[in-house]
Amino acid sequence: MKLSSWPILGGLLDGAPEPGASPRVVIGLGNPGREYSSTRHNVGHWCIDRLAEVHAAGRLRRTRLSEVAEGTIGGRRVVLAKPRTYVNESGRAVTSLMTKYRAAPGDLLVVYDEMDLPVGSIRLRARGGSGGHNGMKSIIDATGTQEFARLRIGVGRPARSGDEVGHVLGSMPREERARVDEAVSRAAEAIEAALRDGVAEAMNRFNVNPPSQG
Repeated sequence: MKLSSWPILGGLLDGAPEPGASPRVVIGLGNPGREYSSTRHNVGHWCIDRLAEVHAAGRLRRTRLSEVAEGTIGGRRVVLAKPRTYVNESGRAVTSLMTKYRAAPGDLLVVYDEMDLPVGSIRLRARGGSGGHNGMKSIIDATGTQEFARLRIGVGRPARSGDEVGHVLGSMPREERARVDEAVSRAAEAIEAALRDGVAEAMNRFNVNPPSQG
């Protein structure tokens, strides 16, 4: 069932929430299972883990379709979530979270890997298409809208064209992993800023390339 009849505006796209408003829901995409935990496709999960350590004492509880933790960031009630579905079925987990927490698309912020960004870059946007990312395609199809915030973490493209699947499902060399870890830390800071000050303000601060690696 699509949720296109739900309200779209509000949440992260507006100012301070009204008392009793729905929580903001921050969702980091990734595949379940230990074999995928260190892969490029799971950087969204890493970001949620980072936020949970600071704002929810690292406590994520398992539900049927996600691991979730609740906390407060920037004075806002926040749900942190890691879908337990595979990336290309992320929409199932997202709509389940929206139903449980009575959240509209404008309350969402989705974090995921992006091959079209250089390794270590991050980009925050208020809305947009899938960019070919299967997880985002699934969420857009399930919710019936593109009007939700997203933060992309750059993992670069593979050295050989045609090896995209192997690239995102592969682990990183040590130097590259260090750069992505730094990007995850910046992504967590950008999310905190977006929740506190709004997406537009956070975009101005964080949508810059990291220093080049010599």
